[in-house]
Amino acid sequence: MNPQAAPTPGPTLSPVVRERPSARTSDRVYDELVSAIRELRLAPGASLSETDLAVRLHVSRTPVREALARLADAGLVHVVPQVGTRVGLISLHEVEVARFIRESLEVSAFEVACADEAPDVSALRELLERQEHSLRAEDYNAFFAADEALHREIFALSGYLGAWQTVQRSKLQLDRLRRLTLPDADGARVLIDEHRAIVDALERADVPAGRALISRHARRAKDLAPSLHARFPDYFTD
Repeated sequence: MNPQAAPTPGPTLSPVVRERPSARTSDRVYDELVSAIRELRLAPGASLSETDLAVRLHVSRTPVREALARLADAGLVHVVPQVGTRVGLISLHEVEVARFIRESLEVSAFEVACADEAPDVSALRELLERQEHSLRAEDYNAFFAADEALHREIFALSGYLGAWQTVQRSKLQLDRLRRLTLPDADGARVLIDEHRAIVDALERADVPAGRALISRHARRAKDLAPSLHARFPDYFTD
């Protein structure tokens, strides 16, 4: 990893389109801004303007204003009177809470999935190949998406997919920290190797090995936090 490199996010913002007649435009704006914050398309501390966002999202200012109010309530943006609105910084405390939730629930999901005498790991194998392809192509957005899909599949195999939704809602700060590690071919290779070991353990229904592997994998972000804080001090609150 180049120690001086800044994150390389994808396209900044995507125009908001109503997918359903009943969908509120402000909900679509909110979802797009949450995704942009999660993926570092809107960097921690970035200044936000209602007018600018409305132009970039192809909507009026009213749904943008409503979405920003919701983001402020969720602590994802901060409004400073007479100064403006900025994207919230990454909280290392919230990163650690998310890590705890993810590790605890994923270990449990793995154990339940192992109760099946012959867990079907074919989808997980396909996702490993997708990660390999993304790494070769240096497509780190696709790599991250395959990473998410792989962990989601473990919850799906357990029959507790709703628990993954709980994990997903809790880990926006964690995901932002994880995104700061990309692009990093060496780190991505380590992640794939860890994923492969987890899938192998699941195929063997090896609960002790899986528990240890998932815990170590989940704690990688915690181990990387100090160096990321040092590289990007303006992105963190604690």
